[in-house]
Amino acid sequence: MTLNGLTRRAFLRQSGTLGVAGLVAPWAMNLAAMAEAAAAEAGSDYKALVCVFLQGGNDHANTLIPVDAEGHAMYARMRGALALPLSSLAATTLAPRLGSAQNQQMALAPNLAALKPLFDAQRMAVLLNIGPLVQPTTLAQFQSAFLGTGDAVLPPKLFSHNDQQSVWQSYGGEGEITGWGGVIGDAFYESLNASSALTCINLAGNAVYLAGNTVAQFMVNSKGPAPLKALQASALFNSTKCSEAFQALATTQDPAAHRMSKEHSKIMSRAIGTNTNLLGALVSVSPAPIFPADGSASASPLAANPLAVQLNTVARIIAARDNANIKVKRQVFFVALAGFDHHDNLVTDHPAKLAQVAQALSQFDQDLGPLRDQVTTFTASDFGRTMASNGNGSDHGWGSYHFVMGGAVNGGRYFGELPDVGHDAQGHDTGAHNIGQGRLLPTLAVDQLAEALARWMEVTNAAQLDLVAPHRHQFSSSSNNLSGLFKA
Repeated sequence: MTLNGLTRRAFLRQSGTLGVAGLVAPWAMNLAAMAEAAAAEAGSDYKALVCVFLQGGNDHANTLIPVDAEGHAMYARMRGALALPLSSLAATTLAPRLGSAQNQQMALAPNLAALKPLFDAQRMAVLLNIGPLVQPTTLAQFQSAFLGTGDAVLPPKLFSHNDQQSVWQSYGGEGEITGWGGVIGDAFYESLNASSALTCINLAGNAVYLAGNTVAQFMVNSKGPAPLKALQASALFNSTKCSEAFQALATTQDPAAHRMSKEHSKIMSRAIGTNTNLLGALVSVSPAPIFPADGSASASPLAANPLAVQLNTVARIIAARDNANIKVKRQVFFVALAGFDHHDNLVTDHPAKLAQVAQALSQFDQDLGPLRDQVTTFTASDFGRTMASNGNGSDHGWGSYHFVMGGAVNGGRYFGELPDVGHDAQGHDTGAHNIGQGRLLPTLAVDQLAEALARWMEVTNAAQLDLVAPHRHQFSSSSNNLSGLFKA
């Protein structure tokens, strides 16, 4: 039986996500979608994925810049006033362990300088020209399919913010209900995590990336779980009896109650228990929070960086993994930084956003310390952008450059193929990967990244891998792959 196309299981899972937040009160938003308390032994067999989503479509062309004479000349010709001068890129020029096929030299944007030591230390890799793909696609195939005259299959609703955020996270447009991070969580939810509510944790609001077929995302705010005010007498008419009455009303199981009422009570009980356990577990972990517990102004410059605050909380939650009330072996996290839709003011605003990314990732690497071998962090975004300037910024694109960071990463190198953007002196787009105005036709698929990350997390079942990366077999024979992304 289905309800508007949803199975009963999916309906109850979605009800779980909304139940606490939508049916109780706004202050319960961070408690949505709780599952059973964890009971597994965590020990050393722990791994975590952290997705850092750059909302708005990061301008990849001013993130990683060609610095060889020919490459930078073409880049400057296409970018115009947006181009970063060659003289500003010497300090961030990368020396990958394996040179690119085109022998192009590349540099990080100056404001990403804090990431260069991670690349040099072989704890960060660069993904070249990655984006959603259903199958390997040539420029001719794209052009015919886009015009409706070919049979190549393209991702849905290209160049749309909401849809492409969803496609990156779930392979489907806006409205999709499961994401590949949540499906990775499904693989361990019962077997290793004892149905822990803390399998998939979101610090940036609801995101389809963490919604699985079984697991539901546990949402906390950027500074961690907030105490449930309704359980505090001071918040309910300064009355202990009111607080006790609320908890009894929200959590008591009545055998004669309607099925929906009983399901809601289960969710509330699990939510309250899990939130209480996590709050307690975070009291004494290291690193310390980068903001004062009383919410007053902080002297730490990191406190003004919203991504750094989220990643600080992620590091603290990871540090609590062995707490008696937590005990998980696999976790998937989602954090986000908004403000990357630079149709205007790219030259002034984009460097500041990149500085926040670099500062946050560098500090997160330090906070993890020896645990960095057990945590892999990767960036993602709606899409890349046009290399061509619109006068004051860049417009929506497709393929992009991204980073993968962690002690297990086979870093200090590029993965994928440097795109052939091709733009001649007469202003004609000539490159094999240029679908117009320097928009990149991807040559690495999100499926390939998802599969590589899932395998690192030790998802080995073929059926589970097919759920994580449903198009993976389309790319199995590609020489452009991520099989070596992690150290042996």
